[in-house]
Amino acid sequence: MKKIFLFFAAVCAIVACDPVQEDISNDGHITLDELKAKTTVTVDKAASGKNGNVISCSTSAPVNAKWDIGGKEFVGNFAKRKMKIGDYNIIMTAICADGTKLTADFPVSCQEITDELQKIYIYGEDPTAQPPFVPENWNSNNMRFSDNEGAHFPFLSDEIYWGFKTLIIDVSDASADLEIRAMSGWWDNFNADGSETSIKWVSGLNEFQLTEDIAKICAKGNDGKNHDLTFMVRSGTCTVNSVYYEE
Repeated sequence: MKKIFLFFAAVCAIVACDPVQEDISNDGHITLDELKAKTTVTVDKAASGKNGNVISCSTSAPVNAKWDIGGKEFVGNFAKRKMKIGDYNIIMTAICADGTKLTADFPVSCQEITDELQKIYIYGEDPTAQPPFVPENWNSNNMRFSDNEGAHFPFLSDEIYWGFKTLIIDVSDASADLEIRAMSGWWDNFNADGSETSIKWVSGLNEFQLTEDIAKICAKGNDGKNHDLTFMVRSGTCTVNSVYYEE
């Protein structure tokens, strides 16, 4: 009897030492239809009844979500962005617990301005204090965002870098052969494959999207390398009037 008891106790000890395996089968993977059923993309309404210009995205699905709203990415189960009037295709990329990746499209239309986009100037709000200038070819300091090494532009804060702001560069008198190189103040480029990043600017408004890769190189905090975003003219000429972002 004693031997039977000891055997039973040993079996119980083995069972007790066996790690508990959590059942995540319900949250391991969902279908695309289930993802869409748990996801909402809406546009606010104007007093006229037309669609406004504020897009809101949310999901209750058990996934890691990334949203592409008009070319700008947001990570999280909720995202919101003010847009210009136009038609947009919101792209949601979801990663399930088992690693499965799902992509869903949500087309929306912004027909009327309900929340005006505000310009946040980095340079050129006061044309007297910060006048238009013609950057020199192959001079990396002319358009370097740095308080101590830039000729015109101030440094960009971590809020701007990690906020992945879209910089808008107001340019005039751009020649047909104008070509810009985007790099850090240390001559790093921002392409993962090591190739140079060249940009074609034209007279008018030119957009430059700050990304996570750029923030990792240029931001001061959150493990940024504390370099500086730099635009440099490789060929051609132009006049830079202002730099700002909208939100």
